[in-house]
Amino acid sequence: MLNKTVIASLLFLFCSFSLLAQNENKTKESKKQQLPEEVVIDSIFEIREPIDALRPAKAAFFSAILPGLGQVYNKKYWKVPLVYAALGTGLYFYIDNNKQYNRYRDAYKSRLAGFTNDEFYYDTNGTLLDEPRISTDNLETAQDFYKQQKEISLLVTIGLYALNIIDANVDAHLMQYNVDENLSLAPHYEFNEINATNNLGLTLNFKF
Repeated sequence: MLNKTVIASLLFLFCSFSLLAQNENKTKESKKQQLPEEVVIDSIFEIREPIDALRPAKAAFFSAILPGLGQVYNKKYWKVPLVYAALGTGLYFYIDNNKQYNRYRDAYKSRLAGFTNDEFYYDTNGTLLDEPRISTDNLETAQDFYKQQKEISLLVTIGLYALNIIDANVDAHLMQYNVDENLSLAPHYEFNEINATNNLGLTLNFKF
């Protein structure tokens, strides 16, 4: 009788411990379900400067006021000497052609007025010649030629001035484009083993 009581007590204790263990496990599982999962950020976000819609207009305006100033505004300092070299070359040829045009025009007008003392009546040493070095017809041809060259030089200089404005405007546009390493355009080459041909093309890759 005593043995049965002891065995019954042990079974009761075992069942009690089993129930307690099950309750603890259920409690732990419920707590785990309530806890939020850990959030891991595996990306680096780069904060970019906001796009300034007026920046291209400002760069063009600055270059219109003073050539090269728009390039300075865009921090493209190396372009400033190129701008002034181009404009300086255009102005040099315009001034030189205008000078030559005035020489031949003045001599031609002097001949038409009946004078024979223009610069082409003298040699390089300053000696007066019986016949001029350049005839009246050639003076007219020469002044027409240099007039044309003068106008071309002026147009080229104006074009270079406009190009300076356009360059500053385009640079300001391109500086605000999102040039990301995750976005790439690369040539693609593949050898087709089936028909022994080469496949060429461009591949656009974007990494998320």
